[in-house]
Amino acid sequence: MKPIRLAIAIVLASASAAAAAQQTGSASRLDDLQQQIDAQTVKLEQLRQAMTEQESSVAELQRALNEERLAGARGRGGAGIVQQDPALAQAPKPDDPMPTQQAPAQPVGRAPETETRPPEVARIFDQPGVLTPRGRFVLEPSLQFGYWSNDRVALVGYTIIPALLIGLIDVRQVKTTSGIATLTGRYGLSDRFELEARLPYVYTSSDTISREIFTGSAVDRVFDAKGHGLGDVEVTARYQLNRGGPDQAFWVGWLRYKSRTGKDLFEVTTDCVTRCVGNATGTGLPLELPTGTGFDALQPGVTWLYPTDPVVFFGSFSYLHNFPRDNVSRRVLGGAEEPLGKVEAGDIFGFNVGMGLALNEKASISLGYDQSLVGKTRQNGQDAPGSVRVVLGTLLLGASYRYNERSTLNLSLGVGVTRDTPDVTLTARLPTSY
Repeated sequence: MKPIRLAIAIVLASASAAAAAQQTGSASRLDDLQQQIDAQTVKLEQLRQAMTEQESSVAELQRALNEERLAGARGRGGAGIVQQDPALAQAPKPDDPMPTQQAPAQPVGRAPETETRPPEVARIFDQPGVLTPRGRFVLEPSLQFGYWSNDRVALVGYTIIPALLIGLIDVRQVKTTSGIATLTGRYGLSDRFELEARLPYVYTSSDTISREIFTGSAVDRVFDAKGHGLGDVEVTARYQLNRGGPDQAFWVGWLRYKSRTGKDLFEVTTDCVTRCVGNATGTGLPLELPTGTGFDALQPGVTWLYPTDPVVFFGSFSYLHNFPRDNVSRRVLGGAEEPLGKVEAGDIFGFNVGMGLALNEKASISLGYDQSLVGKTRQNGQDAPGSVRVVLGTLLLGASYRYNERSTLNLSLGVGVTRDTPDVTLTARLPTSY
């Protein structure tokens, strides 16, 4: 019996040792698995945090790209759609599978470079659609040439029967040429607010060709007048109302003040001996042409810009109010003064709309239409004699070329589509950023 008991004891001891060893190995494997789970959990948390940071960086870079696009479109009314930076496409998306290993931390994307600025859209309107970046200064010299002519037939007399006139038939052709050299400065106080000042110098010439039929004159009479000097200085403040983007409109509100620093119509000498009544004692025309309007004015407005690949739509709405003047008098020949009393120039409601298309990285073209509705002039509370409402409409075609990183050449051609609008207007601008 003793050998049997000894054998049984040995077997039981071996089984106990094997069970203990197996239990120890299972516990070790469980510890290893727990450590691996903890490590993977840490990695997942790190990747989740990296994804959050990357998404924030992508959003920040997208805003930077939009701001760069606005800066690149300075004063042209807009630009094309911003293309995504190639480095941004490498950022992981929320739907992408998680990598099994954590990649070394690297910067996501890169800041937009100057060379990647979108093509500029040619500026054709006076009010730009994009603001100057913060701390930047834009100096813009410009030169504008205009020409227009119209015919006027005046019947001075009385009729006996509808087909018989007793009096004078005055036929006139008026041809006017103007040139305006303007120096404009814009400064960005912030990325969404800028100030602008304009200093114009005006030269204008007018030739009036007339022949009075019943006076026996055999040749045309030419009455010419010229004027040159400082025009009306202007100051404008603009504020971007929202953050636009591709397929999202930009809105810019602005307020312009126009002074009357130029010589106005009431300061120049008019060709009248005593009073300009029916032009009976003179031509009634100024001997020197004015260089200003003669009225202080305030003009609020809103400009909009809507980029949608491959074109950009833009336009504006504005209302100009002329402040009335009291105790106005007109100067006639001999130094005499003709009192006119209170004079109120008509207010102006204007709107325009255009479309821009980029041809390549440096050249672009624009097409637009500008219209202004001018109210009647009032004198002493009543409509001035001969004052009527006027509609001014101009069809505009523009082109721009960016020949370096700081300067862009803008050319625009305006063709009048109403009788009271200049026949042709050619404008050249050269904005340079500092």
